[in-house]
Amino acid sequence: MVVFRLLITFALCFIAGVARAECRPGSIEALPERAMLHLPAAGVTGPVPLVILLHGSTGTGAEMLRDSHLAETADRHGFIVAAPNGGIAADRGFVWNIPGVPTVTGSMPARGARDDVRYLTGLIDRLVATGCVDGARVYATGLSGGGRMTSWLGCVAARRFAAIAPVVGLRAGRPLTSDVSRADPATCRSTAPLPLLAFAGDADTTNPITGGGAPYWQYSQATALQRWAVLNGCSDPYARNLGATVYEQGYARCQHGTSVAARVTRGGPHSWSVVDNEAMWAFFSRHRR
Repeated sequence: MVVFRLLITFALCFIAGVARAECRPGSIEALPERAMLHLPAAGVTGPVPLVILLHGSTGTGAEMLRDSHLAETADRHGFIVAAPNGGIAADRGFVWNIPGVPTVTGSMPARGARDDVRYLTGLIDRLVATGCVDGARVYATGLSGGGRMTSWLGCVAARRFAAIAPVVGLRAGRPLTSDVSRADPATCRSTAPLPLLAFAGDADTTNPITGGGAPYWQYSQATALQRWAVLNGCSDPYARNLGATVYEQGYARCQHGTSVAARVTRGGPHSWSVVDNEAMWAFFSRHRR
């Protein structure tokens, strides 16, 4: 009798798992964030990858979706894009709440500001619960302040993402108080290996890859890459040209199949123009959690 009951329990759990895996597009339509979502043109019939796309400071998700052209990439490759708004209203749009880091307004996030990590991971949970998103293939990218928020997600919620790709905003925690040219290791302790591919331009004067700039920036992109290499257990630094206008810096021989790299456009500005969407998706699609 005990064995019979165990078999019944197992069967019920299996059936419930299958039911949860069934994609219910109507559940997506009912989400408050529906207007911030782009579903692939061919439709969604089963669990597909999800890319979280984060706008720059004082921007909006709608603007980011338009300017990045990731919707077109999603249509070609069959993934969902979620482009939500940051939790703090600023100027004509929103900024992201990165604890202990001043926003572009110069002020720290207010004590009662929305917890954007909790909000974004909750959004992922709600999308996975529809059965239309594969929780093992969730990725994050973002521009500028959204790139910094993407980096922060890697620092504090690595297990929720299969890979991240910050754009003109790669960070590895806050600048060290005693030496702002270094990243404070105590503020970025990723709890799981996390593949990372950043995009940047060497003519970016807002978030210079050589460091300096605003108080939230300061240390260089190379310093950020080095910290992520430590977090991912990488051993071999490298640099290579990918063409006349793009080169790549990174670390190879990382643990658990991860990788750490930044692609830099020579003469590239502080904008999404430094991104190769197809290369970003090719990178994302190689990884799952």
